[in-house]
Amino acid sequence: MTTAYSDLALADPLKRAVADMGYETMTPIQAQAIPVVLAGQDVMGAAQTGTGKTAAFSLPLLQRLLKHETASLSPARHPVRALVLLPTRELAVQVADQVKQYAKYTQLRSTVVFGGMDMKPQIAELRKGVEVLVATPGRLLDHIEAKTAVLNQVEYVVLDEADRMLDIGFLPDLQRILSYLPKSGRTTLLFSATFSPEIKRLAESYLHNPVLIEVARPNATAATVEQHFYLLDDDDKRRAIRQVLKDKQLRQAFVFCNSKLGTARLARALERDGLKTTALHGDKSQDERLKSLEAFKQGEVDLLVATDVAARGLDIKDVPAVFNYDVPFNPEDYVHRIGRTGRAGASGLAVTLVTKHDQRLMGELEKLLKTKVELEHLEFDEEKPRGRINDGRRRWQGDETGDARDDVRRERAERRHPERRAAAPVDPFFERPYETPDESSQEPPAWEKSTAAPARSGLSANIKPKRKVAALFKRSETTPTA
Repeated sequence: MTTAYSDLALADPLKRAVADMGYETMTPIQAQAIPVVLAGQDVMGAAQTGTGKTAAFSLPLLQRLLKHETASLSPARHPVRALVLLPTRELAVQVADQVKQYAKYTQLRSTVVFGGMDMKPQIAELRKGVEVLVATPGRLLDHIEAKTAVLNQVEYVVLDEADRMLDIGFLPDLQRILSYLPKSGRTTLLFSATFSPEIKRLAESYLHNPVLIEVARPNATAATVEQHFYLLDDDDKRRAIRQVLKDKQLRQAFVFCNSKLGTARLARALERDGLKTTALHGDKSQDERLKSLEAFKQGEVDLLVATDVAARGLDIKDVPAVFNYDVPFNPEDYVHRIGRTGRAGASGLAVTLVTKHDQRLMGELEKLLKTKVELEHLEFDEEKPRGRINDGRRRWQGDETGDARDDVRRERAERRHPERRAAAPVDPFFERPYETPDESSQEPPAWEKSTAAPARSGLSANIKPKRKVAALFKRSETTPTA
C-alpha cells in the first residue's frame, strides 16, 4: 500500500495544493480510506482524533467532482454535489477552510453554513452556487426550509464526528436531511473517532455495503500523549495548573471543564492569577468564539478554557498540553479532549485533576480505556524540601507576616498529609512513672482547709459573723447661729 501523496492518482491541481500544505506521507486512515473513496464505495472510518480524517474524505471527493468543474458564472452550473455534516460550528469552519485550500487551484466552489450568525451572508453565498457544502444540521435545515439550499443533486454525503452528533441529539435532524437527498447513486462516508452501537445502526440504515476501516482500537488514546492523573483537593486545582505549567515549562494549553458556568468562572480566576486566558463555551456568540480561537492560534493567550464544544476535531497545531480540570461526564469525551494535543505524531501531555468525588467517573473511564489508572501526588513548590536560602529578606521580631504565612502553609500540608503532621510537644512531668504519695508529708487540699472565722463569745461557731459593709452618709447641713 502506497503511503506517499506523490504516488496517489490525484489531478495536478490537487497535487499542487497538497504540496503547498507540506503533505508528503499519508497517515494510516488516509492511506486506507482515500483509495476506497476514489473507487466510489461507502466507508465507515474509525481513527483516533488528530490523524487526518478531513483529508481522507476531502481529497478523493474533490478528485471525483472535477468532472463537474466549470468556469461558468451561472449558479445553475454549480449545484450542491457534496454535503459534509459536522456537529459544531468551530469544526465546520475548520473543515471548510481545509476544503478551500485543497480546491484552490480548481474551479470547484465551497462554502460553510452554521448557526449563531445572520443567514443573509450565507444565503448570498449559496445563491452563487457551490459544489461542496459544509454545514451543521440545524442551520442546514433552516436553509432547506427557506429553499436557499437544494440537495437534489448531491452525490456524496459525509457524516464527520457522527457519534458526537448523536450525543447532542442531532439524529432527528440527520434523518430529515437525508430524506431530501437522492435515494440512489449516492456515496455515503461516515467518519468518527469512536464507534458506538448506535453509530453502527445508523450506518446499517444509510450506508450500502460500507468498507469498515479501523486503524486503531476503538476509544483508544494516542500513544504520543503522556497521561497523568493527580489526586487533589478541589481548592488546589488552580494551583496544580500553575505548578504543572511551571514544572514542564509549557507555553500554551487547553483547559476543559464540564459546565459553561464553571468555564467562565475558571477563566476569570486564572486571569486574576496572571495567566492570559480566554473562554470558549456555548453561551458565547459565534463572533466571540471565533475570536477566542484565533487569539489562541496566534499565541496571544496562554490558556483556552473550554467546554466539550472544543473537544471534537479542532486542529490547532503544536498545542503541548491539555488539562482536564473536571473529569468528563462521558468517558468517551476524554479521548477527544486529550486528542487536542499530540497531533500528527507530535508528543503531548494530558493532565487530569481528580478529587475524591470523582470515583464513579474514574471507574467508567477505566472501563472505557481497559486499564487501571494510577493516581499520583503532585508536589507543590512550598512542599519541596529546600536548604537555607537567603532570599534577600530579613524577618524582624516585630514582623508577624512571615510567621502567619508559615502557619497557613503548615496547616495546608498537615491537611493533605496527616502522616507528616509534627507531634505536639510533651510535658516531661507526664512521662514520669507513678509514685505512691507519702500521707504524712501531704498537706490537705486548699479547698479542705478551714476558713471559718474564730468563734466569738456567746455565739455558735457555725454562725457566720455579719460582714462589714462600707456606707456613705450625707453630711447634714446646719444653719449657723448668729
